[in-house]
Amino acid sequence: MRSYRITKHTVLVAALALTMGLPVLSTQAADQSLGGAIIVASPGELGMASAGAVEDTLMACLARIPKDATAGQRMLAEQSCQQDEATRKVVQAAPKF
Repeated sequence: MRSYRITKHTVLVAALALTMGLPVLSTQAADQSLGGAIIVASPGELGMASAGAVEDTLMACLARIPKDATAGQRMLAEQSCQQDEATRKVVQAAPKF
């Protein structure tokens, strides 16, 4: 009877430790993969409106889609640009208080 409780307790503690430890391990792995990433912007790009900004237009958003994007990536990017444009139109049409 006592060995059953010890085994049950050990399994419970191991499961709890594993459950608590996995998110930490996956977070550390994600942090390590981004450690060497460097984002460089050319001087010409610094004057551009950021994606999703009010000044951004549909054509500017579509122009930022990479030429080597797959068909699925291009479709998602185009849908995102169209949704941003629709949101901008709604915001611009809303009354200002």
